[in-house]
Amino acid sequence: MQKKNFDVVDLVNDQDVVIGTALRSECHGNPSFIHRAVHVLVFNDRGELLLQLRTKTKDIQPGKWDTSVGGHLDPGEDYLSAAVREMAEELGISGHPLTQLYSSKIRNEIESENIMTYLCCYDGVINFAPDEIDEVRFWPAAEIDAALGSGRFTPNFEEEWLLFNQWLRRHRTADGDQELSAGASFADLYQQIRQGERN
Repeated sequence: MQKKNFDVVDLVNDQDVVIGTALRSECHGNPSFIHRAVHVLVFNDRGELLLQLRTKTKDIQPGKWDTSVGGHLDPGEDYLSAAVREMAEELGISGHPLTQLYSSKIRNEIESENIMTYLCCYDGVINFAPDEIDEVRFWPAAEIDAALGSGRFTPNFEEEWLLFNQWLRRHRTADGDQELSAGASFADLYQQIRQGERN
C-alpha cells in the first residue's frame, strides 16, 4: 500500500486538544510542538514481540530496533484509524482487531508526542515497507530485557517496553492470569504471552 505523504500534522496541548497545525519536519527538533502518534505492539502466538529495524536513512534513530508499528496521525484522524493505517502501511497487516492498551506522553529534547498504544496478535505473512524498515523479527521478552540499555533499541521503544510491562502487572488477577476485556479476540492474550515466555 502506498503511504500517504501528509506534510502537516495537528498540534495539540497536554490535554490532547487540537490547537493548530505544523509541518512534520518542524515537530522533530522542536519539543514545544506537541503532536499525536500511535504505536502497535504485534505479538505472535509464542508471546514474542515483533520489532522493526529502522532504515539507516531515517532522520530520527536510524539503524535501531523500534516498536512493531509507529507513526503520526494525519490531520483530523483518530488514534484507532491511524493505528490500522500505519499497521497496513508499515507491515502489510490488515483486517486484524486491535486492543487499545494505554496512552502515554513522550517529552524529550527532540520531540513531544501524545501516544496511544494498541496490541495485535498476528502470525501471518509480513510485508514490511522497505523504504522505512530494513528488517523485522520477533523477539522473546527475555532477549529484549537482556538488550535494554545496549543502544540497540530506540529510547522510545525502551520506554514503551517499560510501559507495557507496567500495564501487564496492573492487569493481572489474583491467580496471575490477565484481566483483559477490551477486544473479545484477546480474552486469552495474557495466557498466550506467558506461555510463550515459558517455552
